[in-house]
Amino acid sequence: MTDIVFAAATGAGGAITIIRISGAGTGNLLRTLAGPLPRPRMAALRTLRDQSGQALDRGFVLWFPAPKSYTGEEYGELHLHGGRAVRMAVANVLVALGARPAEPGEFSRRAFANGKLDLLEAEGVADLINAETESQRRMAVEQADGVASSVVARWRQMLVELLAQLAAIIDFADDDLPAEVEGILRTQLQSFREEIATALGAGNAAERLREGIDIVVLGAPNAGKSTLINALAGEEISIVSDIAGTTRDAVGARVQIAGVPVRLVDTAGLRETTDSVEAEGVRRARAHGAKADLLLLLASPPDFSFPKAPDGVECILISTKSDLFCAVPDGTLPISAKTGQNMSALVDRLADAVRRLTDRGGAPGFARPRHRACLRDILSHLDSALAEHQPELCAAELQGASHVLARLAGAVGVEEVLDEVFSAFCIGK
Repeated sequence: MTDIVFAAATGAGGAITIIRISGAGTGNLLRTLAGPLPRPRMAALRTLRDQSGQALDRGFVLWFPAPKSYTGEEYGELHLHGGRAVRMAVANVLVALGARPAEPGEFSRRAFANGKLDLLEAEGVADLINAETESQRRMAVEQADGVASSVVARWRQMLVELLAQLAAIIDFADDDLPAEVEGILRTQLQSFREEIATALGAGNAAERLREGIDIVVLGAPNAGKSTLINALAGEEISIVSDIAGTTRDAVGARVQIAGVPVRLVDTAGLRETTDSVEAEGVRRARAHGAKADLLLLLASPPDFSFPKAPDGVECILISTKSDLFCAVPDGTLPISAKTGQNMSALVDRLADAVRRLTDRGGAPGFARPRHRACLRDILSHLDSALAEHQPELCAAELQGASHVLARLAGAVGVEEVLDEVFSAFCIGK
């Protein structure tokens, strides 16, 4: 028996422990440990024994012959009592029988290596493990179930058909092909290009959903930023004081809005200052604002001086301390975090913005940087193909796009990202 791995697929302290085992020779190991193998994919009650025949525990054993298993290898599961002593005793016997503890993500990595999962599906499993919200869970389940992989397979077929048409044009260049043949090909190529561009645009929304949205609060000192952050977070995150310049650095709070993880960022008050520490806080505030997904720009009475929003960042103008001053500038939302006035309206505005920023429009969840890098490369190849008038050069660009598409699914050229992807898994998955 070689290269058999095992790991507990459940956390410590529960009533039941599930130990997963995979690798060539798993069947023989199970026979030694628990007697005759059960029927494939059927649970059987067995007594587990060590090498001396002493009983370790009594539980269910499941057997999955290769290749019809999660990993594509011989695979088994032990469903045992959840005590730590049982786990340790069984683990010690498994090691004595030639197995070794699995590394993080090793079961899914073996499934990938054996063609049971492609890389997109494996990444979906990883995202499902780490999902914090219902929206993240739904997107991860889509990817783990192969929705994105099916789209990539369809794109691959479209490329094959385009390349076949180009081959015909090249092979029969001396024949009088109908004039509309090249026109139809170019129309199909343009349609394919637009579909990739749409998926790339939706990838930004998918990334926000996967990683969370940054909502940054900017305003002058004592504009009510810290009070607002504390009210939205439901706890005392930032120090609130009448002394200007109390907040010197960005302070974050993690919350959920509209089923999306959101990081609320309180920042230093924006003003000119000779204090070097406060000046650094102001610089960092502006830097956070420039990278934000959504800005809350605050101003307080009586002057209501709003900070300038960075280009390209969506913002909401908020007039604070409305319990002290009735007249507010047009186009702003008057609130009082202290009394709760209009706070529900602000939360509704935030929820609408969050839903809009994470709306994929039905597109698959290409949410990782490597996904969008691949889509950008494919788009570049397609643009070059559309610009070419020689069919041979156009075909070369489509071949390049096909190679990148294979990289997106993990079929080629992804060795450098595998360790990063699977190291994010928990042990036992």
